[in-house]
Amino acid sequence: MSKKYFGTDGIRGEVGQHPITPDFMLKLGWAAGKVFAREGISKILIGKDTRISGYMFESALEAGLSAAGVNVLLTGPMPTPAIAYLTRTFQADAGIVISASHNAFADNGIKFFSAQGTKLPDEIEHAIEAQMDMAMTTVNSADLGKARRIDDAPGRYIEFCKASVPPEFSLKGLKIVLDCANGATYHVSPGVFSELGAQVIEIASSPDGVNINEGCGATDTALLQSRVIEEQADLGVALDGDGDRIIMVDHQGEQVDGDEILMIIAEHLKSQGQLEGVVGTLMTNFGFEKACQRLGIDFERANVGDRYVMERLSARGWCIGGESSGHIICKHLTSTGDGTIAALQVLVAMADTGKNLANIKKVMQKLPQKMINIRIAKKVDFSQSKEIANWVSVAEDALGDSGRVLLRPSGTEPLVRVMVEGEEYEQVINICEELAKNVKNELELLVC
Repeated sequence: MSKKYFGTDGIRGEVGQHPITPDFMLKLGWAAGKVFAREGISKILIGKDTRISGYMFESALEAGLSAAGVNVLLTGPMPTPAIAYLTRTFQADAGIVISASHNAFADNGIKFFSAQGTKLPDEIEHAIEAQMDMAMTTVNSADLGKARRIDDAPGRYIEFCKASVPPEFSLKGLKIVLDCANGATYHVSPGVFSELGAQVIEIASSPDGVNINEGCGATDTALLQSRVIEEQADLGVALDGDGDRIIMVDHQGEQVDGDEILMIIAEHLKSQGQLEGVVGTLMTNFGFEKACQRLGIDFERANVGDRYVMERLSARGWCIGGESSGHIICKHLTSTGDGTIAALQVLVAMADTGKNLANIKKVMQKLPQKMINIRIAKKVDFSQSKEIANWVSVAEDALGDSGRVLLRPSGTEPLVRVMVEGEEYEQVINICEELAKNVKNELELLVC
């Protein structure tokens, strides 16, 4: 059964446009409270990123939860993975994050965590949506939920991150440029790295409510790359607005993306006898898959989205997975994607091997990749098209065993993504452009 409001990563949209409005958030808080209260739940934790609209939605959610008789713990601005952790450590029955992650400040959204710090199961999201259709009521005054602020949340999360590395581990002697995307990590991640001994140069760590992800962070590393060179730093770390994504930069100013970060961690765990397999996504570079084959690491692709990566990790009993975009899940250390913890695992691997980031990332060689987005008038199921299947087959035959082809519909807009990977750059470009042209023509016929 499809969901009315919840997507693969909660509810998200433009502030002021349904459903990202104060009245909807009030009702959502009430509906969630009523659903959780059926199980005897009485305490929910709320955190947010640094968007100006977060204060408005925090108040609305708090009021709705209180009306349903649920107590509320408020952390203020905190990274999404911190809320997952704090939900567990405070023994709250659920956690809520007010964030639109890497989007611009004009968007916002809601993510829920279970008591275990994982994404909510579908049945709970369906139940909340069903409750939204009911008339809102308020419990008796004596039964209203109470709210209190958690003042030491930042310090708790800093210590949690530091505990993810060996006790003797030190960053002394390293100069790190840290880009906090003017987001939720601005007052915690610098402390993690500096308390472990690094010289930390902070950029994009002065949020004003509207500058989150603006020309900075994991989705725009140009500022970080230039600053690493200027400071002659050992490396750079870019987080996104809510702290669950990471992209790194080596001392030469070259970007190190999510696939490369995941492979660095995977190889290190494999060398320690702590890894059987790793989960990527449909978009994971083919070079990652080839590196796994060479290293004897089992590899599986999940659908795009950290929810699906986590599902496969749990099913296989594996400990790490992630996406090219920088969502890295270290399941043996925490319950969700965490950019700060992922960065620390890379730094541990560097320390153990004595290699800098530029050298240690060479464990995998990224293959040339080209993606073309085809916009169509409306979403259409092309999976049964014999013509499209034939063109894909022709492209795959041309690439042989040295590449792959992927056609994937966007989950949020009427787009079909055509991606081609291979060893020869010019061949990849030519095949992708020819395939995209043919697919576009057939899609236009199908839409009609």
